[in-house]
Amino acid sequence: MLVTQQPVLRRFWYALVPLTDLDDGPKPFTLLGQPLVLWKNAEGDPVALEDRCCHRTAKLSKGFVEEGRIVCGYHGWTFNEAGACVRIPQVADRPIPKSCQVKSFRCQGKYGYVWVALDDPLQPIPDFPEDADPAYRRIFQFYETWKSSPLRFMENSFDAAHFSYVHRANFGIYEQPKPQVFEIKESEWGFEAHTIVPIRNPENGFRVTGSSEPFTERHLYNRWHMPSVRRFGCIYAQTGRHHIIYNCATPIDDGTMVLVQWLYRNDSEEDCSTQELIAWDQAIVDEDRDILEATDYDACVDTSRRVEQHMESDKPGLLMRKMLLGLLHAHGEEEVYRK
Repeated sequence: MLVTQQPVLRRFWYALVPLTDLDDGPKPFTLLGQPLVLWKNAEGDPVALEDRCCHRTAKLSKGFVEEGRIVCGYHGWTFNEAGACVRIPQVADRPIPKSCQVKSFRCQGKYGYVWVALDDPLQPIPDFPEDADPAYRRIFQFYETWKSSPLRFMENSFDAAHFSYVHRANFGIYEQPKPQVFEIKESEWGFEAHTIVPIRNPENGFRVTGSSEPFTERHLYNRWHMPSVRRFGCIYAQTGRHHIIYNCATPIDDGTMVLVQWLYRNDSEEDCSTQELIAWDQAIVDEDRDILEATDYDACVDTSRRVEQHMESDKPGLLMRKMLLGLLHAHGEEEVYRK
């Protein structure tokens, strides 16, 4: 599925950049092939416009912010958060034509990130209940550009069969390649999946898991929010520690995505430091990235094409593909793929 060719995918919210990235001025971002400029208005809220001045097409991201409005760095044309030109310095004594307009997009700040929906969203930004719960601390872990696609990342997140191989140098048990089965509960916009996964517990993971035993168990309460947000709800059964990850796989273009990762823990910095937690998950994320960038980003959602063969443990990914194909059909679209 070529994500830039499927208009319905524009109707979801995606996490783009940390809000703090806009503190020193406007920033460019490409979402689903659409160039954007992001900045903060006078109230400190994020704004998203098309990254083209309507005068001579200069990128507005090359400009600067003045009094909460973005100023084009070429001739100083100034635009408000609705994309209307409010100042043309060279003809300041004349009315500004209404046609002097740049396209604006829905934009919100949430969970410390800028979220954008290019068209009327079908669903709100997914709920991260731990973010408002004082029992948890939030750690911003990763913000990385990958040469892969959101579907590849999402289905890998629910693929218990890869642990013994991709993560064999980490927590995977190479001697036990048969994967655990997810119990799946479908909803209109995704699903929940539960399973128990035994893992190796190397010494560098003792403070992460809270256990010094050579093996432990993860009780996983995972969720997929269509099309590209997931919750990894890990509870270490022996110690009761929660290691809850949220990801947004944000599509830049058909073969490139940004991985955003938040971590929520119900322990303290003294129990396990932020740096230890980032280092633990960085090794895992690097292993996933290495193998996913070796796959074809154009993952087909129409499995009747038989481009790939499947096995029983692929059920969560196959359900994603089925639901995404249903989404396309419900909005009058067919899957677009490379021929």
